[in-house]
Amino acid sequence: MHGLLTPRPSMQAMPIDRAALAAGSIRLASGISFLVDPVRANRIWGDPDEPAPTARLLLRSMGYRDALIGGLLATAALRGRDTRGWFLASGGADAADLLGGMSVHNEMKLSQQLIGLGGAVVGIGVGLWGATRRNPRAVASDS
Repeated sequence: MHGLLTPRPSMQAMPIDRAALAAGSIRLASGISFLVDPVRANRIWGDPDEPAPTARLLLRSMGYRDALIGGLLATAALRGRDTRGWFLASGGADAADLLGGMSVHNEMKLSQQLIGLGGAVVGIGVGLWGATRRNPRAVASDS
């Protein structure tokens, strides 16, 4: 009976890491677009041509990767967890894309170079920024 009358500790709202939620949501949406319609998503990223079947397989694989990383980054943000590792994974995925893209850079159209490789550079920057920033919960507790 005593346990029923003991007050419960108050529920505190978990802080949401808005930057991680935004970055994760963008990566998740991009991944889903490559899963749902890889040809259309590929056009958005600068390739007007119809990809070969093996290229569509790789586009879908990239979609799974991006949906997974983006979803886990957004989930960590919503749960108030440390997101720095997921930011690093996100930047690492973009670094792999940039490295792979550099090997065929001369074969790519200008639109593919600007959008695809430029997007990878931006993604690496965001990933490194997110991975090296202070934990937002630690900043909130310092106030």
